[in-house]
Amino acid sequence: MKITIVSVGKLKEKFWRDAAAEYQKRLQSYCKLEIIEVADEKTPDNAGSGLEAKIRQREGDRIRKHLSSEAYLIALAIQGTSMDSVEFSRTIDRLGIAGRSHIIFLIGGSLGLDESLLAEADLKLSFSQMTFPHQLMRVILLEQIYRGYRISSGQPYHK
Repeated sequence: MKITIVSVGKLKEKFWRDAAAEYQKRLQSYCKLEIIEVADEKTPDNAGSGLEAKIRQREGDRIRKHLSSEAYLIALAIQGTSMDSVEFSRTIDRLGIAGRSHIIFLIGGSLGLDESLLAEADLKLSFSQMTFPHQLMRVILLEQIYRGYRISSGQPYHK
């Protein structure tokens, strides 16, 4: 299985980079993992909804360059479907069984994902009704992918 994470923005702080690198290392024996960072747009304070939509569109255009019509597209979105770790693990397993050998996860920037990307997604996935910084969300996603593989392979993992 190939898993690609397309994320807006870089992991700027060392502790985020270290955490992500640890999960990338752990995932090597389970899948082929690729992380693509696209540039984020500067959002001025008190930006209006029109400017925010343009920013999401520009970031979305950058994301779109890395999409494949062959891949199963999962967009992280607050308004998406919630699932526990076991359901998430089963979702990844089912995709593999169904012959979907490539999953692309999308993580938006500080303003979220462009509406057109959300509409294109095969699945909108919500980790919580709360808003998380996109840097933290990347680490959480990597951890859940790793946990999902551990669950599906029957290996122990802390609860």
